[in-house]
Parts: sequence; C-alpha cells; structure tokens
Amino acid sequence: MSDSISRREWTLATLGLATPAELAQAWQHAHEAAAAPPAKLNVLDPEMAREIEALTSRIIPSDGSPGAREAGVIYFIDRALGGWQSEHLPAYRRGMTEVQALRTRMFPNSSSIAALSEADQDRLIAAFDQTPFFSLLRTHTAFGFLGSPAYGGNRGGAGWAHIGFEDRASFSPPFGYYDAQALREGGK
Repeated sequence: MSDSISRREWTLATLGLATPAELAQAWQHAHEAAAAPPAKLNVLDPEMAREIEALTSRIIPSDGSPGAREAGVIYFIDRALGGWQSEHLPAYRRGMTEVQALRTRMFPNSSSIAALSEADQDRLIAAFDQTPFFSLLRTHTAFGFLGSPAYGGNRGGAGWAHIGFEDRASFSPPFGYYDAQALREGGK
C-alpha cells in the first residue's frame, strides 16, 4: 500500500470537509438558497421585467405544469444581463423598444404586453419570432428554465422535473480512467 493519499482524500482534507453530515448540511443550504428567488432585480426595471416575463411565459407556458414564470426565468435573465451576458443588455433594450412599438401598432388600445390576453401575446410573438431578438429571448428562456437554480432560474427545479432530470450530488463512476483505477484500488 502506498504512503501517498488519493486525490479524493486530498480534496476532502484541503477543503476541510470533516464529516458527511457537514457536507450534507452545506449542500442543503445551497439548495435552499438556490430555490429562493432573488430578493430584487438588479439590471431590469420592474416594468421591463414584467414585459419580458409575459413573453417568456408564452415561450414556456404554464399549461398543466410549471412554466417560465413559475421557474423564475426573469431572474435568470436579469442575472445573466448583469453578468456573463451583459453584452446582450443593449439588444434587450433595443428589442423590447421594437416589440413595444409593434404591440402599439397591432393593439392600439393596449397599455402593455403583460396586459394583453394570451392569444394576443401569441399573435404579437408570431409577428417578431423570426428576429434576432426573439432568438436571444428564446435561448435565455430555455437556459433559465433548464439551467442550474444557482443561476437564478429553474426555481425549485421546475425545468428539471419537466424533463425528468435528477439533481444528484454524484453520478455513477467511472467518468474516466482514474475513477476505474480508484475502484480497483478499493476507493483510494
């Protein structure tokens, strides 16, 4: 038997994770924090967020199961536009200005996208669904619905439940040659 420690032992020792109970407690806290919606929007103003949420709720509607609204997709979009997708914020502002102008032309007596009926929201979306802005919005909606709750969307794992994905801490090895080797050596 070798005097060297395994990669797993080194990782646990380095991270100071002394017991499985402490690991489980930290993990539970992370899941609870991820499941809770952010306290506020950071980039989008409430009016723009309501309008975007109305559109995302028609892209992934709540028809018998949670949709984009229940999954908190708007919080994912807000967080993405304030971080790793910040270069798309001008496209959202420009795109929403164009969609609002289109809404005014199509529904002159309307006050907002959110106030339109679902059928009228669908007609509005059909009128701009071939644009680059719609493609971006649809992509962000899917990411927010199916991505990790840690990124602000997929509240309560709604998207994962919809596709049957199980959120587990570990998956069955081997992922690579090193896991197979570790199993042969008795887990070290």
